[in-house]
Amino acid sequence: MLALGLGLAVIMALALLLLLAQSAVAASRAAAAADLAALAAADAARGITPGEPCAVAREVALKNNATLAACAEGPDATVQVRTEFGAGPFLGAATGRARAGPPAAGNGSAR
Repeated sequence: MLALGLGLAVIMALALLLLLAQSAVAASRAAAAADLAALAAADAARGITPGEPCAVAREVALKNNATLAACAEGPDATVQVRTEFGAGPFLGAATGRARAGPPAAGNGSAR
């Protein structure tokens, strides 16, 4: 009886570890999709690449198996995005946020 209880405890611990690992992977993928979407959208906002910034962000998010939950263009060709990545039936969706744009004026040091 003790062996059965111990075996069940080990199986439950392994299942919990598997869910935690799945959650970490989903969070990483959501963050990566947000980073890539924001960078692509900022390039479009600056006119470096063609397209409307939020439409470009949506396309990049979809290519990374995420959905674009929010997109906002800010001043000076900056873009802020929020993506969601499905983490499975037990965990729901992981969220990623990113902001991208040109470097701030006066931040670089030329030596």
